[in-house]
Amino acid sequence: MTANCLSKSIASALLLAALPAFAQAQKPAATAQSMPTTAAAAAAPRPTDPVLPAGYVIGTDDVLSIVYWKDKDMSADAKVRPDGRIALPLINEVQAAGLTPEQLQKKLTEESKKYMEDANITVVVREINSRKAFITGEVNKPGPYPLTSPTTVLQLISLAGGLREYADAKKIVIMRSENGRQIGLPFNYKEVAGGKNLQQNIELKPGDTVVVP
Repeated sequence: MTANCLSKSIASALLLAALPAFAQAQKPAATAQSMPTTAAAAAAPRPTDPVLPAGYVIGTDDVLSIVYWKDKDMSADAKVRPDGRIALPLINEVQAAGLTPEQLQKKLTEESKKYMEDANITVVVREINSRKAFITGEVNKPGPYPLTSPTTVLQLISLAGGLREYADAKKIVIMRSENGRQIGLPFNYKEVAGGKNLQQNIELKPGDTVVVP
């Protein structure tokens, strides 16, 4: 074998020996760039997530995602039950209704310290089902409607498919509970639709019922 051939053989052998180490060195970087963490994916906003009003308080039937960044087995989606509680792995039942997402996050962090160190938790409201207004009577689609954003009486009537043919548009009433008693707020659809007395077109509150005779 000539000296030139021998040199080529040695160079080829050295290159083949170096390839596995080079590939191994490149693999972690590629994996880190292409594989988002399970926790980050779970906590990421979804197109269907509602925009929460300032100071939003969790209520019955809301759907929450509880994400533990260091323990995916603890993470879970939970629906707030009629008693205001949610059920989670290990911690079991926790009161959620009546708390803001931030307050619930702090409460879960304290509870989790009994079982793990440095619990890093995110609370995400996936569905708002507790804030509802109701419309009944002579509309095309009576029933409950979620208040996922500020909604006026006129907007609720529109969501309900509009008034039926024989609805008394001048004598609509918004029933509201204030300080433990029921009050009735008049709403004249024809006036508001005509641009008059627009102060009647109030923003609805959770629990309001619009009655269309």
